[in-house]
Amino acid sequence: MSPAEPRVVDGLGRVVVVIPTYDEAGNLAWIVERLRVAQPAIDVIVVDDGSPDGTGQIADGLAAADPAVRVVHRTAKAGLGAAYLHGFRVALEAGYDVIGEMDADGSHQPEQLDRLLDAMRAGADLVIGSRWVPGGSVVNWPLRRELLSRGGNLYVRMLLGVKVRDATAGFRLFRRTALEKIDLEAVQSTGYVFQTDMVARTLAAGLTVREVPIEFVERVRGDSKMSGSVATESLKRITTWGLRERRNQVRKALRRTGSSR
Repeated sequence: MSPAEPRVVDGLGRVVVVIPTYDEAGNLAWIVERLRVAQPAIDVIVVDDGSPDGTGQIADGLAAADPAVRVVHRTAKAGLGAAYLHGFRVALEAGYDVIGEMDADGSHQPEQLDRLLDAMRAGADLVIGSRWVPGGSVVNWPLRRELLSRGGNLYVRMLLGVKVRDATAGFRLFRRTALEKIDLEAVQSTGYVFQTDMVARTLAAGLTVREVPIEFVERVRGDSKMSGSVATESLKRITTWGLRERRNQVRKALRRTGSSR
């Protein structure tokens, strides 16, 4: 394959993984190399939110050495969801058929991406690498964090009525047609709640969501961007959505009851 020819994944077409970064200088080259070795036909878009530690410059070096890597520079840290939305738009404009998400810190293992690709080949519109389905697991997590994640996902299922076990997971593949149907311009979530928002929107659009088990590994270098305040804000947003959805359901039921009299 010559450099001018687009890379193609069997049965899926052109595939790209979007990797958002903020202060990941110690991880980025390592994770991109692993991804390119595990899946040589998959391209990479790094979206850097103006990292002060030089992550953006490292990304530029990777792009200069590898035509499969592209860098999007943003001027400020605007949130995980905002970075992904920017990367998705760039990927859609570039004509990719499948667009993925992956963290830069090594918690999502590129060597397990084939599991998500197989599920997408089987017809899914969104595939989630899940920690909480049978076969999924976490490594080096304290019990408190596991309980927080499991409890948060249970709350999502109960309040939003979705059957996804790991709606907060960030290791994903979207079919291009799914992102187009969702209408990214309508997505307002910019923080970590973006992941749950996208699951809910995908299901509401009548699309197919599948989960595959992965082993999630806690980062060993750099600082986690997840904090108690971030988790609390996400739960507040989910509660607002859930109450609004329940209110709409009650209104629809009352209208049906009134029209049947």
